[in-house]
Amino acid sequence: MINSQDDEGVLSGPLVSVVIPAYNCAGTIRQAVESALAQDVDLEIIVIDDCSKDGSARVMEDYAPNPVVFYVRNEKNCGAAASRNRGAALARGKYTAFLDADDWWEEGKLKKQLVRMQESGCVLCATARELVRPDGTRTGCVIPVKERITYRELLRHNSINCSSVLVLTDVCREFPMEHEEAHEDYLTWLRILRKYQTACAVNEPLLRYRLSNTGKSGSKAKSAKMTFRVYRCMGFGYVKAALCFISYTMHGILKYAGFWVDSLRRIC
Repeated sequence: MINSQDDEGVLSGPLVSVVIPAYNCAGTIRQAVESALAQDVDLEIIVIDDCSKDGSARVMEDYAPNPVVFYVRNEKNCGAAASRNRGAALARGKYTAFLDADDWWEEGKLKKQLVRMQESGCVLCATARELVRPDGTRTGCVIPVKERITYRELLRHNSINCSSVLVLTDVCREFPMEHEEAHEDYLTWLRILRKYQTACAVNEPLLRYRLSNTGKSGSKAKSAKMTFRVYRCMGFGYVKAALCFISYTMHGILKYAGFWVDSLRRIC
């Protein structure tokens, strides 16, 4: 197991803080938590319940005896971004990892990212992901990621999925998630890379990403507006924002066209 040590080699708390924002996820939260517990890394798990109205709290009661699992309930519904920020504020680890309550990780995910970050010196690391259906069955569709992601590349395409991210906690607090009317996670990655220039990644599908049409970006038209809003929140003028958005859209068309071709090949 990878442990956290200070400069004198003394154990100093968890190495990684896993932040799981949760809202009405009684059917999936256990799989997310268990996938985090299966990581061979010294960690803590912070579940931020955003006023769920289903049985999520009852599921989390099963983890009350576990000293590394912390369950926190918001006083009012404030959204995923604010919940992630609250988790990051509570984090005691040197690194913070985000995991949505309907996604899960493969074993070894965090350890491989820690090695990659130490080798590259980057402050943020992502992974590739496999898409799974709402019922959890696998689709076989894997979205790869470059092992080196620059700020300029990220402007053209958001290749960093939130549930795959491992980031230095100090950097996470430096750039909290804001503007839920936009893609707040994409905005955060852009701000981080604008300062630190490069992120790293492990190009293995270590994240299982559950597809859903119920999220705030489920509508393609709505998602497009949110993406354009990201560029405006970055301080870009309308012309630069429009150029970035056009590049983003073209990349998305080419990416999904490739997915359809691969899917047809598998069927045939």
